[in-house]
Amino acid sequence: MLKIAICDDQPRELKIINEYVLEYLDARTLQAEIKKFAHPDELLTATQTESFHLYLLDIVMPMVSGLELGQSIRRISREAQIVYITTEPGYALDAYAVNPLHYLIKPIEKQTLFSALELAFSKVDFGKEITVTVKTKVGLHTLSAVQIAYCEYKKHAVRYTLIGGEQVETITLACSFAEHITPLLHDARFLSPHVSFALNMSRVEKLSREGFYLRDGGFVPVSAKQYASVRNAYLNYRLGGEAK
Repeated sequence: MLKIAICDDQPRELKIINEYVLEYLDARTLQAEIKKFAHPDELLTATQTESFHLYLLDIVMPMVSGLELGQSIRRISREAQIVYITTEPGYALDAYAVNPLHYLIKPIEKQTLFSALELAFSKVDFGKEITVTVKTKVGLHTLSAVQIAYCEYKKHAVRYTLIGGEQVETITLACSFAEHITPLLHDARFLSPHVSFALNMSRVEKLSREGFYLRDGGFVPVSAKQYASVRNAYLNYRLGGEAK
């Protein structure tokens, strides 16, 4: 299902944008989950455990600006659509550093927002959402790739660590680990930096020669022989395909 986040510190503006989005969805018989945030910190906290297809963001907000918020979102996802809705036209040039889809000026006109939503939704490719179904001791468990921080192969089983810390462990594999993680590696966010690990690069805080340090405190080692290629792949991901 389509997931939309709206962040604006002004209650009236938050209400208006939400109502316009609901009207747009109703007119086109679309279903979506909408979450409203009155403070950027609330949205930043939410992105630690879930992701959204579309972010509608104010820019002038307390403590954390919409520009900083957009940068944080881009560190998590290159695929998400960001639309800025603000009273300040002067931030437009700075805003484009996070590659927003649109930069709209308040007071927002309904049809202007509808046009932005039309374009945003046309760019959401649900076919790219990859899931893996694993056998555990209590039965089958389907995991969305976006839920997974990393997984580790140990003693012929795979332990998935999810965003938020929950762990899911498979029963003994009937195939190799490389075969098991093949579906995950079809997702551009995933990388296998070590023979026993696969990693969601959107969760990385920093990379050292020893391995990846994750934003939630996890650590994934990097094979010494693979370090150069792993580093290039990670930079390529972060820079949106520009690194060589």
